[in-house]
Amino acid sequence: MSEHHIEDHDRGLLFDLETLNTKILERRRALSLLGGAGLAALLTGCGGGGGSDSTTTSSTTTTGSTTGGTTTGGTTTTGGSCVDYASETNGPYPADGTNTSSGATSNVLTSSGVIRSDIRSSFISSTTQATGVPMTLTITLQNSTGCTPLSGYAIYIWHCDAAGKYSLYDLPTESYLRGMQISDSNGQVTFQTIVPGCYQGRYPHIHFEVFTSQAAATSGTGRTAALISQFAVPGSVCATVYAAGGYGNSTAALNAVTLSSDNVFGDNTAAQIAAQTLTMSGSVSAGYTASVTVGV
Repeated sequence: MSEHHIEDHDRGLLFDLETLNTKILERRRALSLLGGAGLAALLTGCGGGGGSDSTTTSSTTTTGSTTGGTTTGGTTTTGGSCVDYASETNGPYPADGTNTSSGATSNVLTSSGVIRSDIRSSFISSTTQATGVPMTLTITLQNSTGCTPLSGYAIYIWHCDAAGKYSLYDLPTESYLRGMQISDSNGQVTFQTIVPGCYQGRYPHIHFEVFTSQAAATSGTGRTAALISQFAVPGSVCATVYAAGGYGNSTAALNAVTLSSDNVFGDNTAAQIAAQTLTMSGSVSAGYTASVTVGV
């Protein structure tokens, strides 16, 4: 009698039960192995692996739209990284009590009226307004080790005018394009200013000093600042603004310098330069908006 193949479904109930039990055991073993591999992957993701202490990644969701640093409604989601800002010189024109102007120590930090959002006008002995293309600058202060907002911090900014001149130094009777603000619960401040001009030897920039509180700023000097650094203004924006006129010799000065050749920004890492460079949009006719995040 010749042999023939017996189909599984013809082997009876006992065979079916044994087959089912075998499949269940194999499935449990597979899940056990998968669980071990998943745990190993999780531990690898949470621990192990090298990394730089100078950069912290973050993803933050904020309810509310942001207008001038104030949450008003809607939903905004942000993510990115916090880079330790490079400390830079405060330069020869800080007016922060660390040097002299016209033979006298100049310190606007202790002056009444220095805390203001619109810094286009002088506020000490004159009310002259600096001319130039308007720029709204929003600065976000963050803890560089955790990317959390720094609320209640003071930030003092200053920069040259359209002709490349600094108030209180090149222009002793003027005090425009200088001002301080205190960061809100989002770590933000917003200044109304102008796109800075450019002068020989320097890439277009804005100086700033960060203090841990208003009291620390208004009762001290630049020497007590938690951070002294500078922002770089995008060259493409500057070229467009300067070409429109009203900025003196700024075009020639800009053509003679680059970020890499600048004596301040030139020795920074690519990550530091990227963090220091303003993100800008707008036009000469409508003005520009700019934003930047500072890790302290």
